[in-house]
Amino acid sequence: MNLRRALLLALLGALALATMPAPHATSQPSHRPRRAPVPNDAPPAPPNETACNYQAPQDFLIRENFVLRFRMSDEEQAAHREAAERAIRYRTEHYGYFEGFGRHEWNAHTPSDNATRTRFMDLPIQVNAQLLPALACVEEQLRTECASTGYQPRRLSGLRTRNTYHNGEVSNHVYGIAVDVDPTENTCCMCVAQWGDHPLCQREVESIYERMAMPACWVHVFERFGFYWLGHDALQDTMHFEFLGDSEHILKSDGPPPVAAPAAPEQTHAAPEAAPAADHAATPTARR
Repeated sequence: MNLRRALLLALLGALALATMPAPHATSQPSHRPRRAPVPNDAPPAPPNETACNYQAPQDFLIRENFVLRFRMSDEEQAAHREAAERAIRYRTEHYGYFEGFGRHEWNAHTPSDNATRTRFMDLPIQVNAQLLPALACVEEQLRTECASTGYQPRRLSGLRTRNTYHNGEVSNHVYGIAVDVDPTENTCCMCVAQWGDHPLCQREVESIYERMAMPACWVHVFERFGFYWLGHDALQDTMHFEFLGDSEHILKSDGPPPVAAPAAPEQTHAAPEAAPAADHAATPTARR
């Protein structure tokens, strides 16, 4: 009886396996996305009728100028580590001490102490209080210059209390000087692998603008007021703007900034080479 039962169960099992559907024939494993071309197409800046200065990001604060790459020589790595320390000290002194980066004696206050809640383009956001006039001027110009695009963001992300960079980097979000615009609609193809699986990242495009919902006009306006767009970075993080200008010279009443934005904006640094897969595998970036 036991033998019959065993044979019957084995037969039923074999029939079940035979009738199981085969794996989906058209499914293909995702592959690492290719970097999209970034047009250098910023138009000449219009006359500045806002209360803020036009200014360029400070070069030493731009991530590509201090991030480490495996293919660097020892001398290059040493120079980038020194530059990274300078950038951390500047952000600490100006925006607050974030535990684990820099020294507490550089600033007795934390970025959260210096943060404030505000509204930008009718949406709530928390940022460093020093950014309020810059964001107000950006919004004024967006409403004037980019109204015809019809773009209205649905979600913003500003200050974070947890660092989302790895391997010794610290995100500008923890200092309250970074703004993400519609994170689910503006891609970061070269961040973590699951973001690279986004359909827009998996297909070839002629311009990085094809991988985001936000119009290019927004990028050009932000960049005039000291914000750096991380679409230029090897991460190609299209949602992300970070204020790298001089916070002490945001308003015209504060005097001109050390580095004024050019009338026809140009690249302030050499375009980064496509980062090898090992770089991203070794330095995963969950969020900026």
